[in-house]
Amino acid sequence: MSDNVAHAISGAGGGIISMVLTYPLITISSRLQVQKDNKGANAYKGGRDAIVKILKNEGVGGLYSGLSSAIFGISITNGVYYYFYELTKKFFEKSNKRGGGGGGMSVVQSMIAGAIAGSATVIVTNPIWVVNTRMTTRKESLDEEDKSSDNKNNSSGSGSSSSRKKKKNLGTIETISKIIKEDGIKSFWQGVIPALILVINPIIQYTTFEQIKAKIEKSGIRLGNLHYFLLGAISKLIATGSTYPYIVIKSRMQLRQSTNARYRSVYDGLQKIIRDEGFGGLYKGFISKVIQSVLTAAFLFMYKEALFKYSVAFLSLFSSSPSSSSLLRTTQKK
Repeated sequence: MSDNVAHAISGAGGGIISMVLTYPLITISSRLQVQKDNKGANAYKGGRDAIVKILKNEGVGGLYSGLSSAIFGISITNGVYYYFYELTKKFFEKSNKRGGGGGGMSVVQSMIAGAIAGSATVIVTNPIWVVNTRMTTRKESLDEEDKSSDNKNNSSGSGSSSSRKKKKNLGTIETISKIIKEDGIKSFWQGVIPALILVINPIIQYTTFEQIKAKIEKSGIRLGNLHYFLLGAISKLIATGSTYPYIVIKSRMQLRQSTNARYRSVYDGLQKIIRDEGFGGLYKGFISKVIQSVLTAAFLFMYKEALFKYSVAFLSLFSSSPSSSSLLRTTQKK
C-alpha cells in the first residue's frame, strides 16, 4: 500500500493532537481577528482580556467552542494535504533520479508540491472551516441585531439573558442548518479566494521545512522529535508572519455576510479594513495567532513524524506487497 496513505493518516493524527492542545489560542485569535473595534464593555482589548471575558461569560467551554468541527476539519485538511504533497513529492523525486540528479526536491519543486496540495485541500475543506469559524467566533455577537439585544437584556433581566445564551450555543448540525437556511449553500465557499491565495502559507512553511531539514540531514545529524518540533515552529513563524493580513480577511469573509454585508472580495476587504481600522486592523490578534500557529505546527510536525511508523505498521497489516514490507523495515530503522 502506498506510503502516501500512511503520511495522510499520520498527518491527520498529528493535526488532531496539535489542535486539541492549542485550541483555546485558536478561539482567542479568531475572535480578535473578526472584531472590528475594541470599544464597548464586551469587546476584547487583547489576548489576556479575551481569556478573562470568555471564561467569565461562557466558562471554560467557551474556549473550546467549535472544537468538534475543528477536529473533523483538521483531520480532513491534513489528510488531504499530506496525501497530495507526498504524491507530488514522490513524482519529483523519481523524475530527479531518472534525470541523474539527487533524490530530493528543489526549492521550486517544493513550492509546486505545496501549491498542488494546498489548492486541493482548500477546495475540499473550505465548508468545514466556514462552519468552524462561525461557531468559534459566535458570529451573532458581531451583528447589529445583537447591539439592540444587548440593550434589551440590560433592561429586561435574566430571562432575556438566558434566551440569548441559548441562541448562541449552536452545535455543528444546527450551525450547518442555520447557514443553509439564511445564507444558502454557496456560503460554504465564502472566503475560498483568500484561502486559495493563502495556499502560499503552507508553500512557504513546507518549503522552509524541507530545505532546512535537507541541510541538517546532509550534515549527518539524526533528526529527533525536538528537531521536528523546532523545524515546525520556525517554518510556521515565517509563513504566518508573511501572510497574516490575508488570514484576517479570510476569517472575516467566512462570517455571515447577509446581515453584516462586509466584504465583496479580498480587495474590498483590504480597502475597508485599512479605511475603518487603519493598517493595524490587518494585524488584529497577531500575537495570539503567531503563538497558536507556531505551537500548532510544532506539535503537528513532532507528532506526525512519531505517528508515521505506526501508520505504516497498521497499513502493512492490510497489504502484503514488497513495497509495504520495505517501507516498514525502513521506518523501524529510524
